[in-house]
Amino acid sequence: MTQHWTPSRLALALPRSAAWELHLDGEDVVIHLGDAIHRLTLGFDARLTVKRGLLWASVVVQRREGPTITLDGLSHADASTLTKALHTAEQAQDQCERGPAFLHVLDLMRQWNGDAEELLTERRAQRRWISHDDLQALLDARPALDMASTALHALFHDADLPLDEDERESALIELELWEQDWSAACDAVNAQILAAERSASRALLDRVESRPLTDEQAHAVICFDNRVQVVAAAGSGKTSTMVAKAAYAIQRGYAEPRQIVMLAFNKEAAGELQQRTDHAFARLGMGEGVVQARTFHALGLAIIASVTGRRPQVPDWAVDATLGLHRLADLIDQLKDRSYAFRTRWDMFRLVFGRDLPAQGGAMDADGWDKDGSGYVRTLQGERVRSVEDCILADWLFYNGVRYAYDRSQRFDAGEDTFHAQSTQFHYPDAGLHHRHRSADTDPLPHKDGRHLDTSSHDLRMGWAFDDLEQALAAGGVAVDPNPDRDIPDDGQKPMPDAELISLMRTFISHAKSNCLGLDDMAARLRDLPEDQFKERYRRFLEIAGPVLQAWDDALDAEHAIDFEDMLNQAAEHLEQGRHAAPYTLVMADEFQDASRARARLCRALVQQPGTYFFAVGDDWQSINRFAGADVSVMTRFNEWFGHGQVLRLEQTFRCPQALCDVSSRFISANPAQIRKRVWSSTPSHGPVLQAFQVRARDQLTDAVSQYLQQLHEASLCGAMPAGRDGKLSVFVLGRYNADRAYLPGNWRARFGATLEVSFLTAHRSKGMEADVVILPALLDRAFPNLRADDDVLSLAMPDGDIYPLGEERRLFYVALTRARRSVAMFTVSGKRSAFLDELERDGAVQVTTLDGQPVKERRCPACGTGVIVKKTGKYGDFHSCSGYPRCEHKPRMMV
Repeated sequence: MTQHWTPSRLALALPRSAAWELHLDGEDVVIHLGDAIHRLTLGFDARLTVKRGLLWASVVVQRREGPTITLDGLSHADASTLTKALHTAEQAQDQCERGPAFLHVLDLMRQWNGDAEELLTERRAQRRWISHDDLQALLDARPALDMASTALHALFHDADLPLDEDERESALIELELWEQDWSAACDAVNAQILAAERSASRALLDRVESRPLTDEQAHAVICFDNRVQVVAAAGSGKTSTMVAKAAYAIQRGYAEPRQIVMLAFNKEAAGELQQRTDHAFARLGMGEGVVQARTFHALGLAIIASVTGRRPQVPDWAVDATLGLHRLADLIDQLKDRSYAFRTRWDMFRLVFGRDLPAQGGAMDADGWDKDGSGYVRTLQGERVRSVEDCILADWLFYNGVRYAYDRSQRFDAGEDTFHAQSTQFHYPDAGLHHRHRSADTDPLPHKDGRHLDTSSHDLRMGWAFDDLEQALAAGGVAVDPNPDRDIPDDGQKPMPDAELISLMRTFISHAKSNCLGLDDMAARLRDLPEDQFKERYRRFLEIAGPVLQAWDDALDAEHAIDFEDMLNQAAEHLEQGRHAAPYTLVMADEFQDASRARARLCRALVQQPGTYFFAVGDDWQSINRFAGADVSVMTRFNEWFGHGQVLRLEQTFRCPQALCDVSSRFISANPAQIRKRVWSSTPSHGPVLQAFQVRARDQLTDAVSQYLQQLHEASLCGAMPAGRDGKLSVFVLGRYNADRAYLPGNWRARFGATLEVSFLTAHRSKGMEADVVILPALLDRAFPNLRADDDVLSLAMPDGDIYPLGEERRLFYVALTRARRSVAMFTVSGKRSAFLDELERDGAVQVTTLDGQPVKERRCPACGTGVIVKKTGKYGDFHSCSGYPRCEHKPRMMV
């Protein structure tokens, strides 16, 4: 039935009002306007909207083609009937369209659901892992319905659709399949595949190594997702897992032998991995296929040679850490000889800026303590100053030849019965200048008469204080005279050694190159550092790093060579740009916790094509090669580097007894950035797993170690301590430094060689090795941990540096603990205990005793926190003081 509407009489009575007629028959619209007739279809080429006004309503006709038509003068009553008629027409039109739309959507769903179920069914039958690439390809093929979930449900639940009961139920099943979590569905099928493969591949899993693989190892072998990282506890059999992964990949058709590469970090590790693989393959009767174990070095060179036709030269000094340090030292000496300005800046950093500032409000690392227990820092000139900021100012003045007098007064507050630190006062007599420096925790002082200068902690951290001070001195007739050869008094603080700064610079170069960061990039990072950082120190480091980096590159150019980091990045770039096609389907990386960003980039480039697999194995708890360019964040942020990936764990160790696992795990997990895992073991215990012995003086340590070896020897002779794997008890004496070898008795073989096999190693060199017993001969303050091991300037070259205090040293100590198959014995000196040993004792992991097993009872010095309070006799009688004298002069009140 056709309905029609016209303007109201009132509207037609007004001048300029146009007459019009609107006819609506279902979805057909006819408009008479003047001499024109417009024939339109609702929803197809026209949309009508009624807009109400004060006197009447208007009809707005939006057309697909042509300008919008506005029909004025519709009465409010007619507006209501038109609105209702339009709604009815739209409903009828929608109902007519829903049937075909429903059938179209249902057909799309059925087709895609069928493909998805076919993939899951096929993989379940084949027992082949559904990888992330498989799932992503499936989801990418999923048709877009251009319909929100609510609209989709409304369509499928429309009671007016011409469906019988069976058809409706079938449609709703398709909707449920369409909306299910297909990632979870793939995970469920993969779980079934894992269970089936553990049984079907049992012969391989049980025979590939000397002992059958554990369930954790088998899971890592069978899981063939495109990116898999295995976080492996110390002694958990990660090499066995890699070897088994290669054999499984070949047996199940994931890759041919030539399409598999196992990457190791040096020739020794690659050789061991190759030997293990060859033996395992021979054991399985798979000797005809050769899987290569290669170093990153060899692979990178081969990639570059395949693209350029020339194998680049990488000098030994650009790869070997020791040779690299020697070469860098020569280059820096040459820079000093050529440029007095460079030498001045280099020594300025060593003497003045070698010490970093603590965080605002943070504790100061004191050089010593006065009798009243207050800490001090010693300057180059020998004064005792009350803050690191004061020390840096004083050292800057000394280095620049400025005479000064220093005063750090304290104000006594009778109300609080305590002293308050006040602003530091420097006086420069040659310039007639008083200088007041105010740290964040000091009270202001009134100015003295005469010329004066004020600086603040913020000024110092930003570097402005030094500019202001130099200008103020110049105004007073004093010119700064930087002199690297100025003699340091005997009682002055020893500056950062040249060798230490060279080592820091070598590490910095490795990380800068690994991350492809130039000086401009690092300067930008410096600008972005928080304002409370000692930015002037970072700036001065970059100031000397620039010429050193250039000299390093010039030395390489002179030999027509590149260094290791540049080589890795060039190889990765050839892969990324498509200039070289990687022949590998499966790439495996060992010891991934020690990967640099350049190594990680190369791994990522090797598997950038779809259908490739990357399998990384490592333990972030054992990442101890930051000095060589390693970046633990490559492992702790694996998914950010490689995209979606499975992170699996090998938590069962075959090495340490459970009690030692618990102690070492709690210790390393104090750093929240480390990946969490629960290490467990079925290895039996043989007596106490952790012991700590204390002697009175450092020169007694060697004898103490000898006595402990004597106890092991006697226990072995009488059968109380069973022999080790080779008929003797293996013992590692692990030092933090090579010099700790002195604590190994020179006559151990003659005295104990019948029952013991003793070796000295540094903790770094011991990684990957194990012994029945581990001896840590010198757990001493400022030795282990090495307080200078982690310098914050490295954060300029490491986008995700480890910010946990002494994080690298903590991981190194964990490595030392977990070399033991049975027990660890630690030795320390009274008043010089390592902070790590203190932490273990506070945690209840160990009790420090004398050599004869008596608990050590002593009162720790409240000032330095390391020394102990001892009774002494002087010219005025008995008194108590810290054993750390002369470093700590604290004398508590006499105890009754």
